Amino acid sequence: MTTANKITIFRVFLIPVMLILIYIPGLEQEIGFLDLKLARLLFTIIFIIASLTDFLDGYIARKYKQITTFGKFLDPLADKVLVLTAFLYLMILMPDRVTVWAVMIVIIREFMVTGIRLLAVEKGVVIAASKYGKLKTATTMVALIWLLFNDFGLPAIIGDILFYLAIILTVVSGLEYFFKNKKVILESV
Repeated sequence: MTTANKITIFRVFLIPVMLILIYIPGLEQEIGFLDLKLARLLFTIIFIIASLTDFLDGYIARKYKQITTFGKFLDPLADKVLVLTAFLYLMILMPDRVTVWAVMIVIIREFMVTGIRLLAVEKGVVIAASKYGKLKTATTMVALIWLLFNDFGLPAIIGDILFYLAIILTVVSGLEYFFKNKKVILESV
C-alpha cells in the first residue's frame, strides 16, 4: 500500500472520530475560547487535520508517482464525506446560517460529479479536478473552518460571504464538470 493511500485511509478513519466526539456528554462544556464547546473544538481540530491530509496525499501521490486506482476511488469519496459531515454538523449548530437548501446544493453537486466520473470511467476517460473544482474545495474548507470556529469572534458577515462564495463555486464547478463532459453523458443515454 502506498503512503498516499495510507494517508487517505487515515482521513476516512478521522470522520467517525469527529462524529463520536460530538456525542460524548462530557465534552459539552464551554471552554472559554470563541464561545466553543470542547466537542466542537475537537471536531474542528480533527476536521483541519483531515483537510490537510487531503492536500498531502495528493501531493505525495503526484510527486512520488503513487497514483493508484484505489486512491482515485477513495480520495474523492473521503473528501466528499468529510465536507458533508462538517456541513451537516454546522447545519444543526447554526441552521439560520448554514441552510438546508445550500447544503442540498453541495450534496446534489457531489452526486452529479461522482455520477459523471463513473460514466467517464466506463468509457476509459479519467476526469481530473478542474481549477474551479480545486478553488471550490479550498474555499469550502476555509468557509467550514471559519464557521466551525464561530467566525473567530469577527463579524458574522465574513463567514456568510465565505460560505456563499463556497456555494457559488460549488454550482460553477458542478456546471463546468457537466458541460466539459457532456459528450460522455450523452453517449451513456
